[in-house]
Amino acid sequence: MVRSSSGIVAGLTAAALAAIGFLAYQASADVPGGLGSSRPDKSSTTAAAKAPRDKQHPTALPAASGTGRRVVYSVDDDRVWLVGSGDRVKRTFKVTPGTVDPTPAAYVVTSRSGKITGSDGVAVEHVVRFTNVSGIAIGFSAALNDTTTAPTPSKKLGGIRESREDGTAMWEFATIGTRVTVIK
Repeated sequence: MVRSSSGIVAGLTAAALAAIGFLAYQASADVPGGLGSSRPDKSSTTAAAKAPRDKQHPTALPAASGTGRRVVYSVDDDRVWLVGSGDRVKRTFKVTPGTVDPTPAAYVVTSRSGKITGSDGVAVEHVVRFTNVSGIAIGFSAALNDTTTAPTPSKKLGGIRESREDGTAMWEFATIGTRVTVIK
């Protein structure tokens, strides 16, 4: 009886491992291109030139900022747009950039953290990262004390600070794999 029980256990273990391997393969086949990469998406068509703006409506989504569901971040205007399906702006808000800017290009959200201490020593929440520049993580976050003061210029910081309210909206919108378009 001992022999047949161990055979059954071995068979069940082998079947479970095969199922896990199959599911892991399926999950890896569904990962968006560029996920985990710190380089801009090679298919990016975002021009390095400043995206055209509507002078009558300065908070309007800039032309040539991509299509589809995405986050748009303007390094020149220090503004973010959360864009839903049909290119409809769900929310736009001002941000305070770090001292290191990402290159204008298309990226995807690669990692998120609920609450951490930022590289400037400030406690932050709703961290949404999308690239690295020279080893410095670039992403959006909200300070727990709800301040968005400019960082010390002498430090290399990639945190793009938003209010806690805007940080919550970003957190709910920008899950892993969400496109982030950086424009001038």
